[in-house]
Amino acid sequence: MSHTLADLAILAGGKVIGDSSVIIKSAKPLNEVSLGDITFVDNPKLIKTAIYSQATAFIVNENTHRKMSQPENENSSSVSFIVTDDPIGSFIKVVQHFKGSRTRINMGIHADASVDPQAQIGSQTNIYPGTFIDEGTVIGNRCTIYSGVRIGHDVHIGDDVTLYPNVVIYPEMILGNRITIHACTVIGADGFGYRFNDGRHEKMPQLGIVHLEDDVEIGACSTIDRATFGTTLIGKGTKIDNLTAIGHNCHIGKHNMFVAQTGFAGSCITGDYVVTAGQAGIRDHVTIGTRSRVGAQAGVAGDVPEDSDIIGSPATAAMTQKRIVMSLKQLPEMRRTVNRMQKRLDQLDA
Repeated sequence: MSHTLADLAILAGGKVIGDSSVIIKSAKPLNEVSLGDITFVDNPKLIKTAIYSQATAFIVNENTHRKMSQPENENSSSVSFIVTDDPIGSFIKVVQHFKGSRTRINMGIHADASVDPQAQIGSQTNIYPGTFIDEGTVIGNRCTIYSGVRIGHDVHIGDDVTLYPNVVIYPEMILGNRITIHACTVIGADGFGYRFNDGRHEKMPQLGIVHLEDDVEIGACSTIDRATFGTTLIGKGTKIDNLTAIGHNCHIGKHNMFVAQTGFAGSCITGDYVVTAGQAGIRDHVTIGTRSRVGAQAGVAGDVPEDSDIIGSPATAAMTQKRIVMSLKQLPEMRRTVNRMQKRLDQLDA
C-alpha cells in the first residue's frame, strides 16, 4: 500500500515542503529506512544521520526543517518534508495508517472458558479459551480477557479493560476503566509481611485489596501486593513498566511513571507525576513528593521533597551526587598528593 506525501500530510496534520506527489511505500524508524520510506526526526543530534540516510521524506518540526535545509546539507535537496508541531505524534498516525486498523472481534465468551454462573459479564466483552473467572466477579463492557487469565471471586473490573495472557487477579481486587495489564502480571498476591514471634517468622495475614484507578497500564511480569488490612492504591493514569514490584499498603499517586525493575517496599507513598528510572529501589515507609524524579539504580532510603531530582545509592540530590562522582575520579591523584605531603612532613620532623 503506497500513498502520496500529500495524502500523508493530511493524515499527519502538517504541511508539505518539497514534492507532494512523491510516493511513500512505508513508514519506518530512522535506523531502518530505505528508498520510498518516510521517517521522523525529533532529536537535533540525529539531523546529520537523517541527511545521509536513504529516506525519501521526513516528518519534522519547523526548527529541524530549517537546520536540515541549510545550504551545506546537499542531500537534503533531494528529499521532501512534512512539517508539523508534533513530529512523533504525526509519525504514529502515519505508521498506524500503513499497518491498517484491526477490527475488534466480538466473540463473547468462548466455550472453553470457565466462567462461574454467578459472574457478571458486560456487553461486547471477549473472554478467550482457557480463562478462569470465579463467582461474584463483575466485568464491564468491551473488555478483552485473553487465554490463561485467572480472576478470583468478587473482583470488580470496569469498562474497556484488557488483560493479556496469564495475568492473575486475586479475589476482591478492584480495577477501574481503560486498564491494560500485560502478560504474567499478578495483582493482589500477599504482601511480604511477617513478625518475629517465639523464635520464628510468623506470617501476618494479608487481608486488604489492590485498587487500580482508571487508565493505569502495567507491564509484563510485574507484581502489586494486596494491603495488610486496607488498600494498595495505584493512582489514575499511572504507567508501570515490566518487572516492577510494588509492596503492600503503597499509595501511588496519579500519572506516575515507573521504568522496568523499579521496586517499592511496603507502605510507600508517592505524589503525582513521580518518575523512577530503571532498577530504582525504594525502602519501606518512604514518601516521594509530587513531580520528583528518581534516577536509575538509585537507592532511596528517606523521604524525598516535591520537585526533587535524585540519583545514586544512597540517593542524594543530583548535583550533589555528580560532585561526589567527580571527586571519586580524582581520588587516586589526591591519594598520591597526600602521600607526597606526608613524606615532606616526615622529613621536616626529622
